[in-house]
Amino acid sequence: MNSKLNLPNLLTGFRFIAAPVLLWLAWHGDSVAFMVLLALAFASDLLDGMVARLTGQVTPFGAVLDSWADVITYLTIALCCWWLWPEMVSRERLYVGLIIASCLLPALVGGYKFGHFTSYHTWAVKIAAAAMGFTLYLLFLGGPPWPFRIAAVMCAVAAVEEIIITLILPEAESNLRSLWHVLQRSARQRH
Repeated sequence: MNSKLNLPNLLTGFRFIAAPVLLWLAWHGDSVAFMVLLALAFASDLLDGMVARLTGQVTPFGAVLDSWADVITYLTIALCCWWLWPEMVSRERLYVGLIIASCLLPALVGGYKFGHFTSYHTWAVKIAAAAMGFTLYLLFLGGPPWPFRIAAVMCAVAAVEEIIITLILPEAESNLRSLWHVLQRSARQRH
């Protein structure tokens, strides 16, 4: 139990606590408090993996916990945005749907194949998530929609990479850098 109660997992756990508060804030129309708390949730997502690597506390449990926190956070964001900015969500529904599918489909494919969520945390997913978070704020603040749309496509590409990795791997693994790295490792193992 003590090995699971560490700083990286506490940072990840913050997102589980933040999700119902984000829902409550959105339901009550408090967009400013919502954006502040969401920024803190995004910061915890950025920091948990970094802290885990710096402190030598990278664990399969932490990787899976982070994946669950990501799914909960992104689904919470989608619902909250629909409550707070229904016109924007309606206008950007294709791209919002792409982001939701990008979050759910790799998890479902991994759940089907391995019996649980995957937790690859590829570079593409990290870059796409950062782009999505940044461009979402641009959209919230009345900026142009095209950066958000590009970020949504980046999320879809990252999801396709994760699905392909799941289809290739014989058993679940955590913290993989990219499909290219998985293919390179497979090629080395065959020789």
